Amino acid sequence: MKCFLYAPFLCLWLLFSLEKSYAFEARKIAENHHSHTIEASSLFPSTSCKSSTKILSNNDNKTSLKVVHKHGPCSKLNQEKTIAAPTDTEILLQDQSRVKSIHSRLSNPKTSGGNDVKVIDSTTIPAKDGNVIGSASYIVTVGLGTPQKELSLIFDTASDITWTQCKPCAISCYDQKEQIFDPSQSTSYTNISCSSSICSSLTSATGTPPGCVSSTCVYAIQYGDGSFTIGFFGTEKLTLTPTDAFNNIYFGCGQNNQGLFGGSAGILGLGRDKLSFVSQTAHKYNKIFSYCLPSSSSSTGFLTFGCSDTKNAKFTPLSTISAGFYGLDFTGISVGGTKLAISASVFSTAGGLIDSGTVITRLPPAAYSALRASFRKLMSKYPMTKALSILDTCYDFSNYSTISVPKIGFFFSGGVEVDIDVSGVFFASSISQVCLAFAGNKNATDVSIFGNVQQKTLEVFYDGPAGKVGFASGGCS
Repeated sequence: MKCFLYAPFLCLWLLFSLEKSYAFEARKIAENHHSHTIEASSLFPSTSCKSSTKILSNNDNKTSLKVVHKHGPCSKLNQEKTIAAPTDTEILLQDQSRVKSIHSRLSNPKTSGGNDVKVIDSTTIPAKDGNVIGSASYIVTVGLGTPQKELSLIFDTASDITWTQCKPCAISCYDQKEQIFDPSQSTSYTNISCSSSICSSLTSATGTPPGCVSSTCVYAIQYGDGSFTIGFFGTEKLTLTPTDAFNNIYFGCGQNNQGLFGGSAGILGLGRDKLSFVSQTAHKYNKIFSYCLPSSSSSTGFLTFGCSDTKNAKFTPLSTISAGFYGLDFTGISVGGTKLAISASVFSTAGGLIDSGTVITRLPPAAYSALRASFRKLMSKYPMTKALSILDTCYDFSNYSTISVPKIGFFFSGGVEVDIDVSGVFFASSISQVCLAFAGNKNATDVSIFGNVQQKTLEVFYDGPAGKVGFASGGCS
């Protein structure tokens, strides 16, 4: 700047003003770096399906399936509106049932079902804490049998057994959108004998000892919300894509099924037991898979088996919290770019895990209190409103076209920091009730759970042989 002798004070004033302006811009950049500015309307899904911009590619090393929300416009289960979607309150109550089951399973790891299962003459099976479905929401379509029948299955990292409803439904079948699978019409179906060692393996996979009907092995799974499936255990051909099909996959052929499965045909079990689909296809995919959950129910994601591009992923070791879950060691939380002052022992007391079916991330009481206090402080300009079920930090954005949302990050063992996408910060019931999508556990000894809302748009990698889980941002839209 050129300063003239006759205007020294004017020059100084201009310099001071520019300095203030630069400082203001720097603050704006810093604030934007630690917050999201979004349109309030973006908190809600569209009424039409918007497919992900990521093209699914299949080759010798990997196979990808499209993932959709079972109650969204991208799901064929929802297109005719014949299956009622749960309310937000119901979703959160179901989610709480799932979390309660996980906590119970971990606190009572040796609990078994007790009595033998009877598939024909009773609708009651032994209760088993820890087999969970709750509000698991994401489905993939696979082929089963020869000739193959397309079935929409909920994929679940906390379930080990893959199962579907089967004719003749000796006792009961819940409402299912697709035609119920008929094993008598498949040339590749085979029952498993009661005397088979595989039948005995059901105890570890389901927590319930197997039953026996006419020398045929019978499985039973009861979920934490009261849903259940009982049926014959058999093998069948399961097809992912025209070039990726697997013969003799162990699965449950349900003859007595009731519960909150949202019109899906059953479960694709992605757990860690030897009977899970991940373990049964290890010869092809080496227990490696990944998925990306879409930003909203009106978008699509993917589930990939086999090697994927991990160059942008951050990996943290899987912990040994339980053989049945994918353990995850939380070490810290940041809000608005500031790491919260939470003792490491708060997270290590009970440990943590990642789950595709839990909706809302659960945190130790002290960690959640710190997160909530910091978030409320940074959101103080927005009016709060009443709580929604387990969610106690809710806002009324009725009078706002755009909102500024503090960024939230999680730290995991190994120094890994994962930034949560803005779609993973809120659970929006209505524009006048938009809630922070985190909740505190009841006790400090309850395990933390990294839920699926916070996983949105992240590609989450599971590497069984290496014992690690990874996260890459921008996996899907």
